Order: sequence, then C-alpha cells, then structure tokens
Amino acid sequence: MATATATPIPQVVAHDVQKPMRGWVDWVTTTDHKKIGIMYLVLTFAFFGVGGVEALLIRTQLAVPDNSFLEFQTYNELITMHGTTMVFLFVVPVMAGFGNYFVPLMIGARDMAFPKLNALSFWMLAAGGLVFYASVFFNPPECGWTCYVPLASKDYLPNGGVDAWIFLVHLTGIGSMVGSINFYVTIANMRAPGMTWSRLPLFCWSILTYSVLLILALPAIAAAVTLLLTDRHFGTNFYDPAEGGSPLLWQHLFWFFGHPEVYIMVLPGFGIISEVLPVFARKPIFGYKAIAAATLVIAFLGLMVWAHHMFTTPSPSVVLVFFMVSSMLISIPTGIKIFSWIGTLWKGTIVFTTSLLYAVGFVGTFLIGGITGVFLAIYPVDWQLHDTYFVVAHFHYVLMGGAVFAVFSGLYYWYPKMTGRMMDEKLGKWSFWTMLVGFHTTFLVQHSLGLDGMPRRIAEYADHGHWGTLNLISTIGAYILGVGILLTAINALRSLKRGPVAGPDPWKANTLEWFTQSPPPQNNFDKVPRVRSVEPMKDIRAEIDRRQGTPAPATTPAEQPA
Repeated sequence: MATATATPIPQVVAHDVQKPMRGWVDWVTTTDHKKIGIMYLVLTFAFFGVGGVEALLIRTQLAVPDNSFLEFQTYNELITMHGTTMVFLFVVPVMAGFGNYFVPLMIGARDMAFPKLNALSFWMLAAGGLVFYASVFFNPPECGWTCYVPLASKDYLPNGGVDAWIFLVHLTGIGSMVGSINFYVTIANMRAPGMTWSRLPLFCWSILTYSVLLILALPAIAAAVTLLLTDRHFGTNFYDPAEGGSPLLWQHLFWFFGHPEVYIMVLPGFGIISEVLPVFARKPIFGYKAIAAATLVIAFLGLMVWAHHMFTTPSPSVVLVFFMVSSMLISIPTGIKIFSWIGTLWKGTIVFTTSLLYAVGFVGTFLIGGITGVFLAIYPVDWQLHDTYFVVAHFHYVLMGGAVFAVFSGLYYWYPKMTGRMMDEKLGKWSFWTMLVGFHTTFLVQHSLGLDGMPRRIAEYADHGHWGTLNLISTIGAYILGVGILLTAINALRSLKRGPVAGPDPWKANTLEWFTQSPPPQNNFDKVPRVRSVEPMKDIRAEIDRRQGTPAPATTPAEQPA
C-alpha cells in the first residue's frame, strides 16, 4: 500500500502541446517508441496473415490422400515460406512490437534509450521481409525453415531463393540485435524513481531475458548463414563432407540459435500472461519473485539443450543423456510459472474479459505442448517420433497455442491504451472460442498421425489407415482457426472508430502505462510517479481514495453489463 506523504499525488492530465502530424512522412521518419511499436505490430500481423494463408494452402493439399491441389515444388516452397514467416517475421518481432510500445511506459521512461537505433531495428525487419518475399519472383526457397544442408547447397538449389532466405536472417538478425541492446540499456538505466529490480513489471523481466537470449544466440545463426553463403558463392566447403566439411556443423550452429529462439518467442508471452492474470483475478500475482527467477532459469537452461533436436544424429550416449536431462529440467521452472498463474486465479474475483480467456487458453494449451515436449526429450522416444507429425503438433502447441494465444491476450488487454478505444468484448469472445476449437481440432489429431508414423513435410500420402480421416479433420480445424483470427482482425479494425472511449485506466490495472492518457502523448508522462511496490497504479488509486475519503468502485467501466 502507498504510504502517506506530504507531496501531492500526480494526476493524469490532458496535454495541450502535441507534435503536429504530417501523415505518412511522420510515421516513416519517427523515432517515437510508440509509433515504432505500432508499426511493428501492423507489419508483423500482416506477415501473420500471409503465413496463415500459406498454412491453409498446405492443409488444403493434405486434406485428402493423393491430392494434386499443389505441385510438389510449390508445396515445398509454401512449407519454407510459412515456417520462416511465422518464426522470423511474426512471433519474434511481434514481441518486440509490444516491448517497444510498453516497456518505456511500464518503467516510467520518456522513450527508449536509443530512439534512432530503435527505428533502425524496425526498418531492418521490414527490409528482411521485403527481400525474402521478393524471392517469389525468382524461385522461392524450398529447403524448409531450417534450410538444412545439403538441401540448401548450391548444387541442390542453385536459384536465388536460398540466398534471399540468408539475407532475411542477416537483416532481421541485425534488427533484433540492435533492438535487444536497446531494450537492455533502457530497462537497466531508465526506470522510474523507486522501481528497483524487485519492483520491475514481469513483462519487462521477460523482455529483458528475451533481449539477453537474442544477444547470445544471434551470433551463432549469423555465423551459420555466412558460412552457407560462402559455400554457395565463394568456393568454401564448410558443410561439404566430400571436401572435409560437415553438415552437422550447420545443425549445431543453427540449433544453438534455434532452441533459445523457442524461448525468445515464448518468454515475452509468459510476461504478458503474468500481467493480465492478476488484473482480471483482482489479486496480486502469486509468487512474483519465483516467476522472475524462473524466467532467468529457463533462459539459462534454454542455451544448454540445443542438441535435443539432433538426437537422431551420430552422438555418444553420454551426450544424449546430458541433453535429455537438461531438456527435462526446463519443465521445473516452467511448472513454477504455471503453478503461480493458477495460484493467482485461485479464489480471485475473476473478471471474464476476452483478454483473460486468451490467457487461460494459453495456460492450458501450452501445458499440453510442454508435456509432449517432455516425451520428445527422452531420446529413445524421439528416435521413433522424429520427423513425424507428432513433432509438428508439439511445435504448434508451444508456439501457436502458446505464444500466439498470449499475443492475442496482450492485444485485447493493451488495445485500449494504444488506440483510446475498447474492442468489442462479444466479438472478441466469439473469436477466442472459435480459435480455441479450431486450434485443438487442427493439431490434437496430429499427435495420432505422428504416432501412426506419418512423416512431416510430405506433399502427398497414400490412404493408409486413418491418415485420410485425421488429415481431413485437421484441415477443417485449420479453417475454423482462420475464421477465429479473422474475427479479431475485424474487431480491431472496427473498434478504431466505433469502439467505446477507453479512458486512461479502463481495467483498473497495476502498472504505470495506465497512469497516462490513452493513447499516450509523445512525452509519455508530464510527471513520473514514485514507485513503491510491484503494483504502482493500485497504490496511486488507494492513496487518491484515502485522501478523498471515497471507497474504490466495485466495478470498472469494462465490467459493466452491456
């Protein structure tokens, strides 16, 4: 609770001085972290839409046995485009979009530490996406999103599609690196008075960890694709076993980046959930320090387990056992987080907003993905399930059911702050239930397909057992999932003009971004309040109510019946 002081509580006030808008020029030249965050979100959701269409084309091809809807080469190109888009152009940078917009607001800063570098990070992402999708005009890559050698070698794929993929990795990697340094410096040096490390919002803890992981992991993938580029064009043979190279070198370098990349994609989602649940449970987060510590432990262990993606490669038993044990250890800090989230909801005064539904959907769905990950961490089991649809199901439960559900929870939660308007709760709940049903219909049956031996990345299959029925169910689910996502897109666009005015703090939330008006002015705050706990907005409201002698309202505008 806030303590009584002699100084007045700073109030949210209107800002009379605003930088004049100059249309699209203002957006293109901006260094304002909020506009950059919005551009990140708009661009990444556009790529999400493109990647979703690619996924539907893939599922249409697999709906029935012996289908000829797509040619084999086109199918392989779509597999590569879809996976690359979702990983490099959506899930990782969309978290940077939320981080860009909200980290300075949550820590009481006026902007990011390096505004021009912040703008550079966005434009490098945009350039990477442009270069990659320009390859559709001169043969897209068809080596999968991992581009294993020799599939990515010049002898096998001499066209420029693989080169476009390499340049995508380089450009987006540079953007992520400078953005991560910016996040780290901002959080370390620009926190509000009184915001010690033990009072830092959990979303900021997750973005800090996300940034450190990117700084440590990106050099590995940068080195890997640089060696691949020189192999393809300058006569080197780093990956050619006939010339003394090793294809396993690619796998080690790629997965040293690729497995931390999973946590880079998921940890900010954990942070979003840790902000949403206490607000709509109307109680403090359960185990704040445990969640923050678990975030750091997950990051540390995530750097040590890359070779569990390589259990089927020739490796000594002692190496297999080490990576199996270290992979299974990650379930401990993850379990601590899930336990803390459930503890936050336990006996809380639950407000069933759309944001909360997505958060709860995330917890249940990610739990299933985590359990199947423990199965795959046991290397004799992995030998049987490697490169089957069981792995596809696990991967999507972790990333689509995990990270994407968290992203949608954050979108509904922070949309009022970004736009000043509320999204339609009824349409939002329709979107959630449609997405939840569609997602589980799509991917739950793929576990059975994998256990029955169906390999992934095949464009056509025979009518074997129940493969045809299960694939048809999966394809129907994919279209249902697509409808759910489309409902949220419609909701977001309609609410820009027609949504109810939100006000500065429609949820009665806990963190400092809700202290300023919605949307925030260019300078964020006229005066930054002193932070006295992990819930500064609750402290401010309590102190204002104490001074005015009025009880806090029982409900917020967002909780009133429609």
